[in-house]
Amino acid sequence: MLLSALLALVASATIQIHHHQVPVVQDKDVPVAAVTVPEGESPDFKVSLKGLPRKALRSWSVRDGYLYVNLDAAKVKDIRKPFSLRIKAKGFDIEESGALRHRLARKVRTSGDDGVNAYRIPGLVTTKKGTLVGVYDIRHENARDLQGDIDVGVSRSTDGGRTWGPMIVAMDMGEWGGLPQKVNGIGDPCILVDEVTGDILIFAAWTHGGEAGKAAWWTAGSGFSPATTPQLMMVRSTDDGLTWSEPVNLTRQVKREAWNFTFQGPGRGITMDDGTLVVPFQHQEPAPERTPAAGIMYSKDRGLTWRVHEYAKINTTESQVVEVAPGELMLNMRDNRGTGRAVYTTKDFGRTWTPHVSDGKLVEPVCMASLLKVRAAENALGQDILLFSNPADAKQRKNITIQLSLDGGKTWTRKCLLDEGEGWGYSCLTMIDKNTVGILYESSQAHMTFQAVPLKDIR
Repeated sequence: MLLSALLALVASATIQIHHHQVPVVQDKDVPVAAVTVPEGESPDFKVSLKGLPRKALRSWSVRDGYLYVNLDAAKVKDIRKPFSLRIKAKGFDIEESGALRHRLARKVRTSGDDGVNAYRIPGLVTTKKGTLVGVYDIRHENARDLQGDIDVGVSRSTDGGRTWGPMIVAMDMGEWGGLPQKVNGIGDPCILVDEVTGDILIFAAWTHGGEAGKAAWWTAGSGFSPATTPQLMMVRSTDDGLTWSEPVNLTRQVKREAWNFTFQGPGRGITMDDGTLVVPFQHQEPAPERTPAAGIMYSKDRGLTWRVHEYAKINTTESQVVEVAPGELMLNMRDNRGTGRAVYTTKDFGRTWTPHVSDGKLVEPVCMASLLKVRAAENALGQDILLFSNPADAKQRKNITIQLSLDGGKTWTRKCLLDEGEGWGYSCLTMIDKNTVGILYESSQAHMTFQAVPLKDIR
């Protein structure tokens, strides 16, 4: 009688599974679900995949209250395809709540790769040859912003993001002026494809001098000289991102003497329908307030010369720009007030700005975000769309989500959650093909993480 009662108790015991949506990065133990086991029990688990080759599951383990899986990247051919987990435990009931289809990812760069401490600030484009070119900070010694030993790195993929080539250093100011690299940092890159010529441009902020480890944002001065103020630099590739030119200094073209820190918005720029190149831009008002403001810079001569007019909204930074209608630009900005994304439009290249109906409506924890316009002819939905990605949380940099708008950004009715975990939260979007959007972002699992997401999954 006692034995049968004990057997009945064991049979009725329930293991709770709470799935988490985090990117399943190749060749790494990733915690995909929280597992609650009855006290004192050590169940015999069995885990299998649905939606991927069986041999792709290299290993799994349950420890510290989580189910970890490790996938073999070589066995996964299609990184766009989500998969689900089948979890069993002999003699136990399994109660699954919040079950999800998990998504695959590729680690492009993370801490320790090539001896680097941290990789930050992603930008991503698709070249006219179909190559994905990702750009980012190489933060050699620590994860802090400028000033420090920071260079700009590039990674390329010629197979839609499934594999990525070795890192290329596109911008490195070396020991310019006889000062060590730790006080010649260059970073916060923005990348742009000139859709007319096929050239690729990268813009970055160079800080010369000062004190390593001390935030240049608070020490930058006015004027034009590298000795007093950060410089806005540009490099160009004419061979699909394989090699890069020597840096060109654009500072005197776009900076006003009284401004302090003056540089690009990180992420990506655009080519307008008429061929004009446009890059998100930000400047810092003079001390002591040092209030930042976002706007645009643009070029009518394939990037030889650049112009800046007025900022869109005060106390904004890290913006992204799209052409929502012929000749009309939308600027989506990080708003340091913490009141949601600031969104303004201009029809005269930033001479005047108008608040958009969506101003303040997109939730953010004060962070960089990505905005991408995809013309009807270039996507499987057959209509103009906007795509937006950011940590969709008002307080924390978590819940990285791609959103889709069918009405020029007035409303955002379609969403796809990629990563519930906390990270630095920056991201950048590009189309891989008509059916698929790619995102390079700072995830909870790797510093530079790439995912490919079918448009049909954003719903």
